[in-house]
Amino acid sequence: MKLDFAPSRDCGLCPRLAGFRNQNRSAYPDFFNAPVPAFGPLDARLLIVGLAPGLKGANQTGRPFTGDFAGDLLYATLGKYGFATGQYDQRPDDGLTLMDCRVTNGVRCVPPQNKPVGAEINACRPFLEQEIAAMSKLEIIVALGGISHGTVLGALGQRKAAWKFAHAALHKLPDAPLLVDSYHCSRYNTNTGRLTEDMFHDVFRAVRATLDG
Repeated sequence: MKLDFAPSRDCGLCPRLAGFRNQNRSAYPDFFNAPVPAFGPLDARLLIVGLAPGLKGANQTGRPFTGDFAGDLLYATLGKYGFATGQYDQRPDDGLTLMDCRVTNGVRCVPPQNKPVGAEINACRPFLEQEIAAMSKLEIIVALGGISHGTVLGALGQRKAAWKFAHAALHKLPDAPLLVDSYHCSRYNTNTGRLTEDMFHDVFRAVRATLDG
């Protein structure tokens, strides 16, 4: 049984993303350049859902949030709160191990300008639905950003209008894992002050306390 819940390497569900992938295979032949599988154990109680791979981040390395600033902040934070061991070094063979935590993206292929369109988000959502269904011990999902928040709600069969995105919000969904929101840990958000390290830590401090409670 295939357990990464990623599309096939040459998935054609999204023509725009497939075309962009082919361009990148020519421009960057040493990059991963394929749908990026999740990272971390399926029996984790925590799932973190990002937007999509970055061109020179996960699309290059083949591991979510690996190779760019977002990963620097995310994995350091996971280590601080006991969800990771080892040293993150922006490469998939750095020895980093996730503990009781899994990291994935709502869209598995890199989009142009880091912006997937609605049809692409919808086309990839069944993979997230399958992943969530396979995580039998799942208790909390952290959505990084408003689009990921909406993607998770869609995957859980919830109405987006009923659960508004807000940083550090905890949404007690019916018959579903607790949904926790955070601004995305992108360099843009941290450079503009929309998200500070302390704000990001607050989210995972709450997650840790909830799981330990």
